[in-house]
Order: sequence, then structure tokens, then C-alpha cells
Amino acid sequence: MSLSILVVCTGNVCRSPLAEQLLAVRLEAAGVDATVRSAGTQALVGEAMTREAVELSVRYGGGGGTHAATQLTNVLIEAADLVLTASREHRAVVASMVPRAARISYTIREFARVAEFLELDNESTLALAQATTPDAFIELASTSRGFATPPAQSGSDDIVDPYRRSTQIYEESGRAIDAAATAIVRALSTASRLGSRGAA
Repeated sequence: MSLSILVVCTGNVCRSPLAEQLLAVRLEAAGVDATVRSAGTQALVGEAMTREAVELSVRYGGGGGTHAATQLTNVLIEAADLVLTASREHRAVVASMVPRAARISYTIREFARVAEFLELDNESTLALAQATTPDAFIELASTSRGFATPPAQSGSDDIVDPYRRSTQIYEESGRAIDAAATAIVRALSTASRLGSRGAA
């Protein structure tokens, strides 16, 4: 069964489509069956990605493909197995729209932080070994998020919004998304491989 991932930001023209493209390409390359979509809490509906975001997508291997901004809806949230947001503010919007989605909603950096904690924490080894599918890993993450080392600063789990800002801010945003996507794909692909071995 294909994993459904929804990425959320504000306008759906910078951060979330960049993360969507990086995750989609990398998960496919890792052999993880997943569908990745993105939307905005105040989407510039129908607009393409900004030129800077496209350039970042190409550079980081996302391809910079065709994109049209989409407004976040309850239907999109309810269809997702995992919701990744650009900031805590977006995560709060998701939870206010569909309260039960709070347990599967994270900022993208938060989920990457929890994933890295599960990989590195010795006490999580047994539980992690039992997370033999991406779905099982997401469930494990939801029960473990409170144990992961908190960010150094309260805003560290957010991705800075580069829209209509400098190249330097786009670069900062792109690096953060790339790093988070790398950690997330590694975790989900490990779970997928464990499941494949168990089914063999």
C-alpha cells in the first residue's frame, strides 16, 4: 500500500513544493512506495514555483518539475499518512482543521529530528527493529516524539520562509529542506527494507 505524504507551507510556491519534489524523487530512488503532495494554508492557487525554488530543486535533485499551487483542505489532510509542515504555525493549522491529524503532523525538521533520535538512541533499537514498514515507523515516531532531544531554540524546527526575500534566505531554506529530506528518506527506506526482508 502506497504511503501518502502531504507537505504544507503558506503559499505552496517555495518550501512545500521543494520538499515535495525532493522527497518524491528520493523515496522512489530508495524503493519506497509513496505518493507525495503539497499544499498551502494560504495558497497562491495555480501559481508555479518561484524561479529560486525551481533552481534549488534542480540543484538538490528534485528536478524542478511542473507545479501548480494548491489550497490545503480537510480532504488532503485526511488522505495523508504523514503531514510535514514548514513551520509550527502550519502544523497548528493542520491540527485545527483535522484534530486527529495532530498525531501524524510534524514540521519537516521535527520529523527528521525524531527519525535521527530513533536511529541513534540505543533504547530505541528493539522498537526500531520492529518498525518494518514506513507506516510502522510513522507510528513509532508518534509515540517517541516526546523523548527526542528538543531543538536548541524554539524556532529551530521551522523552515524560514524565503518568498520575495534574498538569495541567501532561499539558500538557507533549501539547505534545511535538503537535510531534513535526507534524514526522512533514510529512515523510511530503512523501514521499507526491513519489511521486504521479513516478507522474503
